[in-house]
Amino acid sequence: MNKSELIEELSMRMALHPKKAEFLVNTILTSMINAMKQSRRIEIRGFGSFVMRQYRPYVGRNPKTGEKIKVKEKILPFFKAGKDMRDRVNGEAQ
Repeated sequence: MNKSELIEELSMRMALHPKKAEFLVNTILTSMINAMKQSRRIEIRGFGSFVMRQYRPYVGRNPKTGEKIKVKEKILPFFKAGKDMRDRVNGEAQ
């Protein structure tokens, strides 16, 4: 599912004008991005959590040429699915 499909689904389920559904989705995503920029943890019970992880620099390889390249230190978001979501996706709970 992509963002536009999510907006369409929300619009249909909640009987909202598509622009209003788009505003709601954008508001939620912007709030989450702002929290992650501040290195805050996001936890949505029954769904999962997002945390920022710091990765050390390392020497990697260019897959096309095999040439060694230095990869800089970086901070990236990491998602961990909650138990309820894992169980529902695996069909263990309804």
